Amino acid sequence: MKDLEERGHLLTEQVNPNSQNLDRLTTLELVDLFNNEDAKTLNAIAKARIQLAAAIDKTAKSLAQGGRLFYVGAGTSGRLGVLDAAECPPTFCTPPELVQGIIAGGAGALVRSSEDLEDRAEDGAEAISHRHITELDVVVGIAAGGTTPFVHGAIQAARQRGATTIFMACVPLEQVKIEVDVDIRLLVGPEILAGSTRLKAGTVTKMALNILSTGVMVQLGKVYGNRMVDVAVTNKKLQDRALRMLQDLTSLSREEAGFLLERSGRQVKLALLMYWTRLDKEACEHLLRQHHGNLRVAVEKGLEARG
Repeated sequence: MKDLEERGHLLTEQVNPNSQNLDRLTTLELVDLFNNEDAKTLNAIAKARIQLAAAIDKTAKSLAQGGRLFYVGAGTSGRLGVLDAAECPPTFCTPPELVQGIIAGGAGALVRSSEDLEDRAEDGAEAISHRHITELDVVVGIAAGGTTPFVHGAIQAARQRGATTIFMACVPLEQVKIEVDVDIRLLVGPEILAGSTRLKAGTVTKMALNILSTGVMVQLGKVYGNRMVDVAVTNKKLQDRALRMLQDLTSLSREEAGFLLERSGRQVKLALLMYWTRLDKEACEHLLRQHHGNLRVAVEKGLEARG
């Protein structure tokens, strides 16, 4: 890697020729320019499809064995990791410790810029040590420009502990090299506002994280078909979604679905298993534990048991 003081060669730092006259555009021209540039994120994801699939497979395997998933980043990259981690419990009913976000500067950096803290590789290593990362865990380093010392320190420390390591960056491999198990490069080109990686780079990173975490949860049996059967029913919106899901997947009326949801302890997955197998709650809970929460497998085994 080139000296950290010399970053002008990085793809994310270069000047976009399409936005040279940004300050002279009409607002409609500006919006159209953003739209055209943001379209490049789809192609970047498509070109990284093999690496994204590998990341999903490795992460799902680790989590199925009792491991955890950690996102590590600074600035926008760190905030995106924390956001994706925070959205897993309400979406998939996962325990908060299963997917965690680590951002340089801690929680305060979520709402107030603390980009100067990204230059401390030792802080990244300390964050890995503090969370007692092991060989069962997965650490995803996120760095749009690829050079963030905090992220590199974390990745190196995680590798030393035997963890699976994944890297996401928006610069080509030849510009920034790193030793990891899966290297994901999301090449969207220079930003409309030179160097402002909260734009296209941030968008494509959010897309990649969406794919990674959702793909992992699908592999872990948190989804049935395309339904969030492990959704946490914690408010009226989610209760309505749970009831509609039960109605759509069964022949129950809304009132009957409500009774079933309450009998299951407000757990959609358990409610569906009880309905389809006609087994009691305790038997269905045992089935789900036995088959690692995979509803489809639990239903098949439950129906086999009933003959």
